[in-house]
Amino acid sequence: MPDTTLTSDRSHNVPSPAQYDDASGYYTPGEPIADTKAPDGPIDERWQTRKFEARLVNPANRRKLSIIIVGTGLAGGAAAATLGEAGYNVKSFCYQDSPRRAHSIAAQGGINAAKNYKEDGDSVHRLFYDTVKGGDYRSRESNVYRLAEVSTNIIDQCVAQGVPFAREYGGLLDNRSFGGVQVSRTFYARGQTGQQLLIGAYQAMERQVKLGTVTEYTRHEMLEVVVVDDGETKRARGIIARNMVTGEIETHLADVVVLASGGYGNVFYLSTNAMGSNVTAAWRAHRKGAYMANPCYTQIHPTCIPVSGEHQSKLTLMSESLRNDGRIWVPKKAEDCTKDPRDIPEEDRDYYLERIYPSFGNLVPRDIASRQAKNVCDEGRGVGPMVGDFRRGVYLDFADAIERLGEDVVREKYDNLFDMYERITGENPYQVPMRIYPAVHYVMGGLWVDYDLQSSITGLFVTGEANFSDHGANRLGASALMQGLADGYFVLPHTIRDYLAEGPFEEVDESHPAVVEARTAVQERIDKFLSIKGNRSVDSFHRELGHIMWEYCGMERTAEGLRKAIDMIRELKREFWTDLKVLGTADSLNQSLEKAGRVADFIELGELMCIDALNRRESCGGHFRAESQTEDGEALRHDDEFAYVAAWEWAGEDETPILHKEDLVYTAIEMKQRSYK
Repeated sequence: MPDTTLTSDRSHNVPSPAQYDDASGYYTPGEPIADTKAPDGPIDERWQTRKFEARLVNPANRRKLSIIIVGTGLAGGAAAATLGEAGYNVKSFCYQDSPRRAHSIAAQGGINAAKNYKEDGDSVHRLFYDTVKGGDYRSRESNVYRLAEVSTNIIDQCVAQGVPFAREYGGLLDNRSFGGVQVSRTFYARGQTGQQLLIGAYQAMERQVKLGTVTEYTRHEMLEVVVVDDGETKRARGIIARNMVTGEIETHLADVVVLASGGYGNVFYLSTNAMGSNVTAAWRAHRKGAYMANPCYTQIHPTCIPVSGEHQSKLTLMSESLRNDGRIWVPKKAEDCTKDPRDIPEEDRDYYLERIYPSFGNLVPRDIASRQAKNVCDEGRGVGPMVGDFRRGVYLDFADAIERLGEDVVREKYDNLFDMYERITGENPYQVPMRIYPAVHYVMGGLWVDYDLQSSITGLFVTGEANFSDHGANRLGASALMQGLADGYFVLPHTIRDYLAEGPFEEVDESHPAVVEARTAVQERIDKFLSIKGNRSVDSFHRELGHIMWEYCGMERTAEGLRKAIDMIRELKREFWTDLKVLGTADSLNQSLEKAGRVADFIELGELMCIDALNRRESCGGHFRAESQTEDGEALRHDDEFAYVAAWEWAGEDETPILHKEDLVYTAIEMKQRSYK
């Protein structure tokens, strides 16, 4: 590789990215792509235009059409309820024992909507602007504006369902602030917002189950998508799923398939995701032709309970809402890090976010808060027990809030979160500051979709966290619930009908060659897992992959580290397929077998994430390349070279992936370097 140590007056020895391609040899350049579904014209008219232009399906024809939806979180549950209500025949799949156990239930802090109830200057356009800026100008503006536009409908829908949002004394819905904004637009139900919203979607879906429009399949895991060539185009027409209780391999066919299967944060092993969260549904679709977009864009959440040792298998989130009233600090002097925080006087505390970013303070976006926490801990000013060579923790202190508001008010706003923290750590946060540290949380990358939420496979739609479309390189807090419900309730039902207006499609049965091929591939893969009979457990491979990803593709990435990670992942993959040990049989409940398939997909995804990160020689949002930063250590974008969506195509086993670029064009907003100071 050429020497990249060149001087530059705008960064730390950063060469122009045009001079180098760090990922040369790791990928194959492909044809550029574009989103052809988004209408032209003023941005505030595009969604209304698209809804009007989308073809209709009359009620009698809806009864003849079938839809498969994989996932029952906010995006999947809302879509199933809405499409069932419209009269389509819906099959809903989840691997949990109940749709109510989808990971959406774990969201705590709130959901954004541009209602401007506080009369503090909020608007649809400001929510749009905050989201694009928060994503470091790497999201698609048409999609983001639509998200901001329909956000107001979501709150009305959920209130009508009985979601118990927090209210002010007079009965009006309450709001609070989240990171990256200077207004209060986040609606919440204490620290249980995700749970309450999911119950709303769940009860709406269960109503359709009772009415017969939705058929529910729990404890079923999708292992393959069925893609049928009808002579004119290749269409998604069904899935192959495994009954996780009996082990039976089942074929389910439909006119269209929707993936609402969540994100892939568990590629890092330790994350705030539910233990079962995985990438398999999306990755199986990717291998069949669905492009994977911006996979390196993962979010590190700054407000999590710190890791305490090698014994852990997941991490616990402490809601970002706590940053409304909690103040983040570390000791100014490293020698004070072992002291009781209550014994450290005010003048010896460094409220570093308030110091560095006076305009936003503790409510800077997640990527910035996470990097600064890492920086102070790397300086030796972290707090808490030693884990490895570092104290990985900073304080989140509520002493000022308790003094200002009183403990009863703080308890009313955050009691369940404080209780959860005390149960896990044994420390009372009303008396001692919480300790927090960044952890993998959400992924902004996902399957590529157009404005209609259709992937590069015709007839395969992707919603919620499983797609890439709305958040760019960093997600603002309280926007995940907003996107999931927007996609499920208000976007997909309009766009999918334009596709279904072409149906009903040619009948496909289980004897079709594409179905037989997909089913055979699933069975052969299961047989392979059971036949290896090596020495290592699935979990040992997953943990090793997580170490590699966190070390080299975590909060900070370098070209050297990413190349090393790719080599390590490739060696891990070779060892996985030769030394894996899966106990039990395929014809029964077998969690080791389930994990084997998920980890195999995580290994392949991990390699692509590193290649994507290596290709993007710039820093933006959650993707921080050490080679591209400003003089004061902030992320430095290179819009002249990297203002595009990286859409990766599967080229085949052991072949280099193909990179398609979709240019990002902004007409309603100006691209500029972010500043929260």
